[in-house]
Amino acid sequence: MTPKSPLKRREIVDSLRLGAVPRHGLELFAVGLDPFEKVIDEELEASASGRGKFKAVRGEYGTGKTFFASWLEHRARQRGFATTLVQISESDTPLYRMETVYRRAIEGLQTKEWSIGAFRSLVDRWFYNLEEEVIAQPGTDANDAEAVSQAVGKLLEQRLATVSATQPQFAAALRRCHAARVKEEHAIAEGLVAWLMGQPNVAADIKRAAGLKGDVDHDGAAGFLRGLLELLKQTGRAGLVLVLDEVETIQRVRADSREKSLNALRQLIDDLSAGRFPGLYVLITGTPQFFDGMQGVQRLPPLAQRLQTEFAKDPKFDSARAVQIRLQPFSFERLVEVGRRVRDLYPSDHPARIATHVNDALLVSLARGVAGKLGGKVGIAPRLYLKRLVGLLDQVDEHAEFDPLVHYELVVAMNEMNDEERDAAGVIRTVADIALDLGGEDRKGGRGGELE
Repeated sequence: MTPKSPLKRREIVDSLRLGAVPRHGLELFAVGLDPFEKVIDEELEASASGRGKFKAVRGEYGTGKTFFASWLEHRARQRGFATTLVQISESDTPLYRMETVYRRAIEGLQTKEWSIGAFRSLVDRWFYNLEEEVIAQPGTDANDAEAVSQAVGKLLEQRLATVSATQPQFAAALRRCHAARVKEEHAIAEGLVAWLMGQPNVAADIKRAAGLKGDVDHDGAAGFLRGLLELLKQTGRAGLVLVLDEVETIQRVRADSREKSLNALRQLIDDLSAGRFPGLYVLITGTPQFFDGMQGVQRLPPLAQRLQTEFAKDPKFDSARAVQIRLQPFSFERLVEVGRRVRDLYPSDHPARIATHVNDALLVSLARGVAGKLGGKVGIAPRLYLKRLVGLLDQVDEHAEFDPLVHYELVVAMNEMNDEERDAAGVIRTVADIALDLGGEDRKGGRGGELE
């Protein structure tokens, strides 16, 4: 279970020390996800064969929805997928603005090889593959840059024929980008890559060089997403996993924005079902209130029908193949087990000392203490628990005379808590956080949380 690489172990522990979710290695301390492994792998295989797949994960705050999404992303990357996570928010990334969702998706794109700048690396790899194919053809002079460039442009058009039928500007931008690289017109090449990424405010002269007009809009973004899928396929990727995290924020926006967002989600499901995005696996995360409440999915009956899932009375009999799967609250036993796994992968210089002073009994005591600081809500505790555990492991590893039973005192400061943790701890942050009974009126002037 423990990774062989000390560097990887340190990377994981460094993230936990900061109270952050590690970017890699989640599978090493994921607990309680075994029931989903087989089905997730089957669904990823279906996407890799050219199908579009959709999955919804529901759970209260603290059940690990974002962790589940990160775990699935890791699993997908190991199987050759590119992955990206988009945090949905009305101010920054509204769900109904496909062009913004596309841009955020490209910015966060990762593959097994590249965790930063993956889109640019994929474009580079694709151009290289096309050039190698052209040069391998009989009669091609590899030293004639202009001839090679023209041949690559023609081959590029052939490979993107299906995309060009609905979004010709995607292929046009790539063709001119390759030509610019051959001619060492670096500013044009970089500007066109930025435009393909959906970045706004690309200079007009750069777009003019490729015969492009305007920025990527909502309709254009859907075509660009299909272009991205084709690009991934032709560079040997199995497909793309797109995570739309915290879609429950839709409930808190203006009514018109909410309607557009819900309809955009319905349209995405229909497009996947119709095969318009081959190789795309979409995962959304949300609270039960989003899926069941009238300010969420139930507000749009066609969407509610598509996501309807009958859950078993006993969660252990839930089907992992359902369009919706639900995560259960984090139990105390699972919290301790996660601590045990983190302790075992900790890159210690003194493993015997760790085994003696940070035994299972101490893990139980620490878990009970952190959960107690958060009103006994175990589901909210993992972040702070693991942060405290890593700090304690550091002290034991660095100081031979340090004994947690004698020298350690658990303190959790308010300023290191996030909003959910403060709520669990019963901390009132501002006057606006004091709950008032105003006869059903919410603090923003609406009823039932709706903003019209």
